[in-house]
Amino acid sequence: MKIKFKSVALIIALFAIGIAFSQEDSGITTAAVETTTHKVKEISALDFLMMGGVWIIPIALLLFYTISVGIEKFLYIRKATKFDASLLNDMQNSLVQGNVESALSTVSRDKTAFGNVIKEGILTIGRPVSEIESNMEKATNIEIGKMEKNLGRIGMIAGVAPTLGFIGTIAGVIKIFYSISVTENVSIGNISAGLYEKMIASGAGLAVGIIAFTTYHLLNGAIDAYVLNIQKVNMDFINIIQRPNGDKTK
Repeated sequence: MKIKFKSVALIIALFAIGIAFSQEDSGITTAAVETTTHKVKEISALDFLMMGGVWIIPIALLLFYTISVGIEKFLYIRKATKFDASLLNDMQNSLVQGNVESALSTVSRDKTAFGNVIKEGILTIGRPVSEIESNMEKATNIEIGKMEKNLGRIGMIAGVAPTLGFIGTIAGVIKIFYSISVTENVSIGNISAGLYEKMIASGAGLAVGIIAFTTYHLLNGAIDAYVLNIQKVNMDFINIIQRPNGDKTK
């Protein structure tokens, strides 16, 4: 019985010591986490981004270019594609009276892409319909070209920015393993710290790529909407000059 009692007492003592060490380790871990959290809070967003290395700089420049060109193109396209529904009616009233100059003056006051295309059609009144349609189509293509200017660069950034981030990460990983091979210090802390810093470049590149991709397709969607609308406007214009009084053939 004494032997059993001693054994039980020894087990209880070891268990108590284990709990004590566990609590002590837990306290140390909690303190380390709190210290790490405290350190992270002290790092500014700019300092955190710059941990990604020199590749963050071109990625930031691509972001600035995307935002500046995207805003500029958005404002331009919104202004150019604003259509005045009364434009064709006012022009038709002038044509019914046989006053082409008045119709031209009415359209010239409209500075949108619609007004420029219709103006080209009025300037060619009197020529064959096929030639009028051809000139209006050329004017339409010119307006579309103005809207699409620099959009291709934004589309390219959507693919280039993530690639730059990936290259930055790969370059950082190469440096980490080179440092390990030289110092022979295979520390999980060193590897993980260096790796997460280099992954910042990939995250930044992907973020810029998503912004550029979204901007590119949103602006192209607005241009596609204009293309559909201008086709209808061109058709209405041809019908007006063929039947300026509005009568429909039977």
